[in-house]
Amino acid sequence: QVQVAESGGGLVQAGGSLRLSCAASGSDFKLNDMGWYRQAPGKQRELVAIITSGGTTRYSASVKGRFTISRDNAESTMYLQMNNLKPEDTAVYYCNLRDRFGSVATQDYWGQGTQVTVSS
Repeated sequence: QVQVAESGGGLVQAGGSLRLSCAASGSDFKLNDMGWYRQAPGKQRELVAIITSGGTTRYSASVKGRFTISRDNAESTMYLQMNNLKPEDTAVYYCNLRDRFGSVATQDYWGQGTQVTVSS
């Protein structure tokens, strides 16, 4: 049973920082591609950043240079360091784990989300 759980959200003023954590279980974490997504009220869920099993990272243009995604395979945990936060970063942030079963078959698992609110 694969499970992921986010933590670390909260209320922060613009320009501040937060670090989100995502703890995974039930999978061989080191083999999983992982990602952070977010969803603001009235908007669709969007990709924030991904980190592959090999450690390759990619970021959405809106967070590039401000956020850093990382992982600790020994602890089966992924992180999102969020610096210079802006009000437009306000959203529920979700952890994603992509499990692979073959050459192309995948299954995505999602956490319940953690709220990040950035005040002006």
